[in-house]
Amino acid sequence: MIPNRPFRPAPQNARDRLLEAGVKLIRTQGFAATSVGELCAEAGVTKGAFFHHFESKEALGAELAAYWSRSTSGFFTDAPFRQIEDPVERILGYLDLRLALIGGPTEGFSCVAGTMIQESFRTSEPIRAACRDSILGNADLFVADFAEAIETYGVEADARSLSLHMQVVIQGAFILAKTQDSDDAAAAMARDSLIHLKHYISLLFEKETVQ
Repeated sequence: MIPNRPFRPAPQNARDRLLEAGVKLIRTQGFAATSVGELCAEAGVTKGAFFHHFESKEALGAELAAYWSRSTSGFFTDAPFRQIEDPVERILGYLDLRLALIGGPTEGFSCVAGTMIQESFRTSEPIRAACRDSILGNADLFVADFAEAIETYGVEADARSLSLHMQVVIQGAFILAKTQDSDDAAAAMARDSLIHLKHYISLLFEKETVQ
């Protein structure tokens, strides 16, 4: 299993520590249940430092989605699967990496943006927009890969729709994982969903059955 914090450098300042505190606490207990005081305590900073960097908890939430997106996008853009020549194998390699990231505490492999959007899509426009950009931005990373696969294999499909569907399954897998009463069961449920997705993509492009 790959460590659950593989793509973010160690925090260098109070602002970074607050964002890392947000990653940990919001994935564990949700946005509404996380107070500014808890964020400060987790980050080891004062409330004065918090409000120096963020005008409100909502502002931190919106920036947290952007921070998460920058980190994950960089990680997946530079990952070894990007060197795979065949576009379908490249996409399957991404899903293999996603599978490798699943394990340990359920909150450790869930998505910050996916967690916040469920709570805040009607109550905070800045957070909704930031989470939209984060999740859909991740989908955008694979539109070109699907377009190449469609052309290479002569499949009638829409590249952006397929890329969005991949993110729908990943985000849905994280949500369903949270219904389980143990971390092991949660990880198993999430992995099963991604394995089914791998089978679907393999069948769509008439690749050999995947494991």
